[in-house]
Amino acid sequence: MPSGLAALLDDVATIAKMAAASVDDVSAAAGRASMKAAGVVVDDAAVTPGYAMGFSPARELPIIRKIAVGSLKNKFLILLPGALLISAFAPWALTPLLMAGGAYLCFEAAEKLWGNLTGHAQGEKAPDELALSSDEQEKKMVGSAIRTDLILSAEITAIALADLADRPLATQAAALALVGLLITVAVYGAVALIVKMDDIGLHLAERRSASARALGRGLVHAMPMVLAGLAMIGTAAMLWVGGGILVHGLHEYHLDALPALIEGLSHAAGGVPLIGPVTGWLATAAASAVVGLVVGALVVAIMHFIPRKRAAH
Repeated sequence: MPSGLAALLDDVATIAKMAAASVDDVSAAAGRASMKAAGVVVDDAAVTPGYAMGFSPARELPIIRKIAVGSLKNKFLILLPGALLISAFAPWALTPLLMAGGAYLCFEAAEKLWGNLTGHAQGEKAPDELALSSDEQEKKMVGSAIRTDLILSAEITAIALADLADRPLATQAAALALVGLLITVAVYGAVALIVKMDDIGLHLAERRSASARALGRGLVHAMPMVLAGLAMIGTAAMLWVGGGILVHGLHEYHLDALPALIEGLSHAAGGVPLIGPVTGWLATAAASAVVGLVVGALVVAIMHFIPRKRAAH
């Protein structure tokens, strides 16, 4: 009996070690996959605050909560099962899907830039919509935000899955679930803080402390600049991530002329003393963004200008 108990305890300890190793493996895989998807995450965090603007302050956090719940449903009920099915039965489809998503990101960014240049920025609301806080308008905005989240979450899932392709299916499932949960909490936590920044500033501006009042006024005045900065960062992130995905896809199909050129630029820029890693990354990101801008501009032309010319004829 003592030896049997010792053997049982030894088996339990072995299982516990294996479980701990598995947890570590999932955590490490999720961490790497999250870093690969960082650009799309930045875009997600930059885009979402706009959906809560124009409503009464009391509705802002409930709207963000509804969008976050919708995002979790997107990830766990649609994207996670779909990603695992692709990984198990059609892994060859991952690169084309990634490239299609990358092209879409480039299109979205180029369309935003075109809208800014022409004075018809995407997502601008009509004056009568800005004052609406009705249930119908709220449902409309939440539904639109959840659809946008589905596209961005699909891209995050595909990027993460590509980094997990060599892992067992169970590890892929656990890592994707962890990535989805962590990213949702991080993105919508940051979004909630952003949309309430002006309210926090107003509250501080009413405090007795002069420093608190100054900080509060600073937050209120900074809010428009923060939103404008987020929009710029989101657009840049879409271009560099989308272009980078397309370049990586070309490499996967052994079309290496453009990937080799960008890699050469990165190596050349990386030779700067002390800050080589930073300049090398910036060169890669900038080159990828240029690729993204060119592809996005082509897609914008196809989607908008060619149909108009046909209609004119």
